[in-house]
Parts: sequence; C-alpha cells; structure tokens
Amino acid sequence: MVLPGHYHHMLTLAFGLMGNIVSFAVFLSPMPTFYKVYKKKSTEGFQSIPYVVGLFSAMLWIYYALLKGNCMLLITINSVGIFIQTFYLCVFVIYAPGKARMECLKLITLFIIVGFGLIVLLTQFLTKGVKRWTIVGWICLIFSLCVFVAPLGVVRQVIRTKSVAYMPILLSVALTISAVMWFFYGLLLGDFNIAIPNTLGFTFGVIQIILYFVYKNKKPVIDEKITEFKEKMSEMDEPKVPKGKDQNTVDMV
Repeated sequence: MVLPGHYHHMLTLAFGLMGNIVSFAVFLSPMPTFYKVYKKKSTEGFQSIPYVVGLFSAMLWIYYALLKGNCMLLITINSVGIFIQTFYLCVFVIYAPGKARMECLKLITLFIIVGFGLIVLLTQFLTKGVKRWTIVGWICLIFSLCVFVAPLGVVRQVIRTKSVAYMPILLSVALTISAVMWFFYGLLLGDFNIAIPNTLGFTFGVIQIILYFVYKNKKPVIDEKITEFKEKMSEMDEPKVPKGKDQNTVDMV
C-alpha cells in the first residue's frame, strides 16, 4: 500500500520534472531567432529586454530556492535558464548595432548588476532566517506577476487588428502548460510564491489560445486599410483620357 506522504512526494516530483521539461522547451524557443541573427550578422529589429528579464527572473528564483531549501527542481531549470539567456545576450551584444548594444548593456547593468545586487545585499545584511526568504519570495512573486501581465499588449493588438500574426500559438500553449505544471508543483510543495503567479500565467495563456482560434481565419483590419490605400493610389496613377476639344483633335488626326 502506497503511503499518502510518499504519494504526495512522487506527485510533487512528477509535476516538477514536467515543469522542467516544458520550461526547457520554452527557453529554447528563441533559438531559431538567434540562428537568423547569426546568419545575417545583425539583430535587425529584435529587442534584448525579454532575455535580460528572463536572466534576472532565473537568478531571482535560484536565490529564493537556495535560501528556502527543498526546491532542487527550481534550481535545476533556472540554472539552465541562466546559461541559455546568457548565451542569447552574448549573441545579441556581438551582432547588435551600436545603439541597440548600448541599450542592452544598460539593461544588463540595471537589472543584473544593480537590481539583483541590491536585492542580495539588502536581504543579506538587513534580514535573517525565515524573514529573508519570505521577502525574496514576495519579490519573486511580484516580478513574476509583472512578467505574466506583459502578454496583455499582444492580446490588445490581436483584438484591435483581428490578426494573430504576432501571437506564436505554440509558445502560448507551451507557456500555458508550463504554468499548470509549476502551479501544481508550488501547491503540492505548499509554496504559494510559486503557485500564485502561475494562476495568472495559466489564465492569460488560455485567453491567448482562445483569441487565436477566434481570429485565426479573420481578415486582419490592417490588411483592409492597406488594400483601400493601394486602390486609391492605383486610381491616381491611371492615365486621364483627353476630353472635349482635345478629344476631337485626337479623332481628326
């Protein structure tokens, strides 16, 4: 007979492992983008902030997990996340034009050196014991909520344009599944700093998936405007047929 405690541990382990697998796939999702950057030797219009934020988030969660203990699966996936996000940022800095490179370095300084550095210093010197990891946990929770709210911009754009061109459905599905896995991992672990943000992640993920199927076959609003503009331009470019006296002159020749 399986003991309830053993069953609980196995279930927590299962959700943690599945969360690691899905999150690893999410971390690898920008790889095609950076392969294009490498081939073209340019970052073009890509932004560095998602990867800086990803690195900062991974560092925060590792710090929290080390302070609290009993969060090995949180440490493993975020260690991988730090390595992958650092790789992305190195590629970005190498191939970005001067202005974009400087913006990237400023963001790294702001989030990683100043932001994370201050969190570590202040919590190490001003707090101790349970209070320390509780404060770091709240910081992780608030930051994760802010990250999960970010897709609202994409949702707004989809509703406004009636186009899902800028909504990668596979990534949305992966993020939704990841949120479910980490929610149950946090719930079974009794850690609401992990569970609560992922409820929001799951909610926004489901909203994005629903919007994708609602708008995927609809004609984008922007395309209609472009079509009208092209029609007007073609009308302006059409040669005018001479009328009146000029027309009679042409007929006599």
